[in-house]
Amino acid sequence: MGFKPIPAAISCALTLIIWFIIPVPQGVTPEAWHLLAMFVGVIAAIIGKALPIGAIAMIAITLVAVTGVTNPKPSEAIKDALSSFANPLIWLIGVSIMISKGLQKTGLGARLGYLFIAVWGKRTIGIGYSMVLSELILAPVTPSNTARGGGIIHPIVRAIATSYDSDPAKGTEGRMGKYLALVNYHANPITSAMFVTATAPNPLVVDLVAKATNTQIYLSWTTWAIAMILPGIMALIVMPIIIYLMYPPEIKRTPNSAQFAKERLKEMGKVTLPELIMLGVFGIMLLLWAGIPAMILGDAWSVDATTTAFIGLSLLLLTGVLTWEDILTQKSAWDTITWFAALVMMATYLNKLGLITWFSGVLEAQIAHLGLNWVLASLLLLLTYMYAHYMFASTTAHITAMFAAFYTAGIALGAPPMLFALIMAAASSIMMTLTHYATGTSPIIYGSGYTTLGEWWKAGFVMSVVNIVIFIVIGGIWWKFLGYW
Repeated sequence: MGFKPIPAAISCALTLIIWFIIPVPQGVTPEAWHLLAMFVGVIAAIIGKALPIGAIAMIAITLVAVTGVTNPKPSEAIKDALSSFANPLIWLIGVSIMISKGLQKTGLGARLGYLFIAVWGKRTIGIGYSMVLSELILAPVTPSNTARGGGIIHPIVRAIATSYDSDPAKGTEGRMGKYLALVNYHANPITSAMFVTATAPNPLVVDLVAKATNTQIYLSWTTWAIAMILPGIMALIVMPIIIYLMYPPEIKRTPNSAQFAKERLKEMGKVTLPELIMLGVFGIMLLLWAGIPAMILGDAWSVDATTTAFIGLSLLLLTGVLTWEDILTQKSAWDTITWFAALVMMATYLNKLGLITWFSGVLEAQIAHLGLNWVLASLLLLLTYMYAHYMFASTTAHITAMFAAFYTAGIALGAPPMLFALIMAAASSIMMTLTHYATGTSPIIYGSGYTTLGEWWKAGFVMSVVNIVIFIVIGGIWWKFLGYW
C-alpha cells in the first residue's frame, strides 16, 4: 500500500464532509468551496504524512485538473493546475537548494564552522556563537534550513560534544552537548527569518503578501534582508545567553575544542579550488541579490533574484564544482519545486475565487466585535497564527493554510500593511522554535538525544516569546526608521 490508511482516510473524510455535507456559506461560490474542501484534505494529508509531500502535491494537481473547479474546460483546468510551475519564486528556492549541494560537496560549509571554532572555541559559549555565525553566513544560500542546521552544522556539534565525552548514551549530555544542540537548533529559525532564500516557505510569504495587497507590497530579497538584519542579529546575540542561563553546560571552558577544530582543518588540508570557486559564486550571488551592480551602474544592471540563482548554478556547472548528476540527485530540490507549485497554485485560486477575502472578512468581523484597536487586534491575530504551529508539522502547510487570511484580516483591522507583513513573515520562521516536529531540522537535532522532550518544549516556548518581542520592538523601530511604515 502506497499510503498510510488512517491519515489518508481522515483527509478524504474532511474533503467529502466539506464538499457534500457542509452547506456553501453565503458569499462563497460553489467552486471556491469545493477547492477549499480539496485544500483542507491536502493540508490534512501533509500533517498526517499520508504520503510524501511531493506525492500529495501530484494528487492535488490531478484533483484540480479533473474536477474543473478553476475552469470547466478540461484543457484550461490542467493549465491552471500546472500554472505555478512557471512561478519564479518556486524556482528561486529549487535552484538555491541545488546550489547548496556545493557547500557540502566541497566541504566549504564544514570548513567555515571549524574556522570559527578555532578562533572562538576556548569556551562553550564561544563554540555556541561559532555555530550561530556559521548559520548566519550559510543562510542566504541554503534555502533548506534542514540541510543547514541538520546536515552541515549538527555533525560538527556532535563531533565536538563527543570529543568532551558528552554523550546521551552515557548520560553525560549535560556536559555541553545539550547546550550546543539547543543553540544549534535555535539559530536555525532566526536565520531562516533573515533572508528570503534562508528557508523554502519564505517565497510563499512573499507571494501571499503581494497577492493580498494587489502587488502594492512586494518583499524583494534586498528589502527583506535589510528589514530583518537588525532584529535578526539582536536575536542571534541574545539566544545563546538565554539557552546558557536555562541549561548551563557543566563544562564552561573548552581550550581543547579550538585545537580539535584546528586538527580537523589540518585533516581537510589546504583550501581547494572548488571551495574557492564556491566562495566566489557565493559572493557574486550576494552582490546581485543585494542589487549592488544596479546601485553603482544603474537600473540596466539589475538582475532578478531567480535569475541570480540560475547564474550561480550555471557557474558551478561550467566550472565542474557541481555536475548534472549532482543536480539530478538533489531530490529535495525537485521535491520542493513540485509541492511548492501545487500549494501555491491552490492558494492562488482560493484567492482568485474569493475564498480568502470571505474568510478574512469573517475573521475581521469576529475580532472587530471585541472592540480592540489595531495594535491589539493585529497582535491577537499574530499570536494565534504563530502558536497554531503546535498543530502543524510543516511550516509550508501552516503558511499555506493560514497566512493569507490572517494577514488580510490584520490589514482590514487597520494594521499598516508593510509592518504587519514583516512581523507575520518573521513569525512564520520563529514558530519553528516550538516543537520537536516543527520543521525538518527539529527531529534531526532532537533525535540525537541531547535533550528531553520537556526541555525542548520549554526552550522552544521561551525562545518564541523572546524572538517575537525582539522582532516586534527592535524590528518595529528599525522599520519605522527605514520608512517602511
